[in-house]
Amino acid sequence: MADLRKKFGQRVRELRNARGFSQEELAHRAGMHYTYLGGIERGERNPALQNIGRIARALAIPVADLFTDAPARSRR
Repeated sequence: MADLRKKFGQRVRELRNARGFSQEELAHRAGMHYTYLGGIERGERNPALQNIGRIARALAIPVADLFTDAPARSRR
């Protein structure tokens, strides 16, 4: 399970960086605290489906893109 959390967190970080967002900016857009988002990115947190949806909306991507290994594309 920790492996899955780690891979998910790395994917969130990759997509966040591709858009040029700081953790604080993405957290604000997703309606969550930046320390919670940091925990997700480090693989320390197991986010609820609702929070996964919030992250996807904040990144303007389909939820499924958070679970693929496709290269992140910049949306700026």
